[in-house]
Amino acid sequence: MKRAIADGLVKREDLFITTKAWVQDMHKAGDTYASVKRSLALSGLDYFDLVLLHQAMGDYFTAYRDLEKAAKDGLTKAIGVSNYFPSILVNLCENVEIIPAVNQIEAHSFFTREEDLRVMKSYGIVPQAWSPLAEGNYGIFTDPDLTAIGKKYGKTAAQVALRWNVQRGFSIIPKSTHEERIKENLDIWDFALTEDEMKTISAKDKGKSGIINHFDPDLVKNLNHLSFEH
Repeated sequence: MKRAIADGLVKREDLFITTKAWVQDMHKAGDTYASVKRSLALSGLDYFDLVLLHQAMGDYFTAYRDLEKAAKDGLTKAIGVSNYFPSILVNLCENVEIIPAVNQIEAHSFFTREEDLRVMKSYGIVPQAWSPLAEGNYGIFTDPDLTAIGKKYGKTAAQVALRWNVQRGFSIIPKSTHEERIKENLDIWDFALTEDEMKTISAKDKGKSGIINHFDPDLVKNLNHLSFEH
């Protein structure tokens, strides 16, 4: 990114760059602030557009207040959280100075997160969906309903699933390393799903993640002790 900006291939103001603080940097005052500064130094950037707390683990209140300081000091333009369930998010919002701009959560047609969406809207928080294609689980790319709806609009099942999330108000971040797939994921703005189609897709909700169980005590313990080299 630094080279592309320096070479004039892109302007910094045309990029929206997000990073996260991991749990290892959320244990005591100053940890998260230092991690943001370290990330800036490693990236060669002057500021981030958004910094998130990766998990509602560690001392996340202290970590969030570090993010508030980072925002006030100009290290980032916005701050937010990731994987914060409704009750945790409400408790955070009721006790901090800056309401999170974003809550990034797993959200797709098999885990719709309606209550999460309701709570975020009540605080003016932007809902952002990681894994909006469910990491390919549940046969999402060949799902009969998604495929049939897609055929009507000349779209794939994946494009229908992404459009459904967008129409609910989610920002989506589908992951792909293939150029054609990336182009396909972007090509969802020339059609709109009907109310009945939206309901058909939402009815697929299984009410839980098929990717990660944040309520598993062993997982929480392990993530609290998982560290990455900077």
